[in-house]
Amino acid sequence: MDDAMWAFARVSGLLDMVLLTGSVLLGILARSGRPLLAIPRVSVTLLHRNISLLAVVFLVFHVVPLLFDSYAQLNLVDVVVPFLGSYKAFWQGLGTVSLDLMAAVVATALLRRRLGTRTFKAVHWLSYAMWPLAMAHSMGNGTDGTSAPVVAAAIVLGVAVLAAVAWRVSAGFLETAAARRAGNARNGWTRP
Repeated sequence: MDDAMWAFARVSGLLDMVLLTGSVLLGILARSGRPLLAIPRVSVTLLHRNISLLAVVFLVFHVVPLLFDSYAQLNLVDVVVPFLGSYKAFWQGLGTVSLDLMAAVVATALLRRRLGTRTFKAVHWLSYAMWPLAMAHSMGNGTDGTSAPVVAAAIVLGVAVLAAVAWRVSAGFLETAAARRAGNARNGWTRP
């Protein structure tokens, strides 16, 4: 049974990295106020939210089987407190920090109306730290981290996120209310 749990944890971890990358990319695009091809901006935001939730689900799929795996020897404290694990403590700790950051982002997203937009945005910026930590965890702790397909996928995902972040901090990134209103007007939407 350990082999099945280990394989499930590995595959779900890799899929989670892809979903987390998609979430970061769509989050940047949603913030820009631009549509994605023929998908309107509002739908891009919904897609970002749904992929983010799916990333959380796959993170659970990644972690829970490791709690029952005799080789990983992961316990609940290791899941929450970084750098205490018995297997590659540093790399596992990076994954734990990433998980903690994801929990903070999810919690503020769920409590956005109570906390306010300013707090939500401030905590949401942690996504930019969460992604590289998760990638480093994947490459350093994962048993497939040095295989050619995983390295190639990591390079593609890394280039995509770096390009999106470069665009996000560039002068060409447009996130003004006027730009959003113009985009809404082009799509025939009006604000009530």
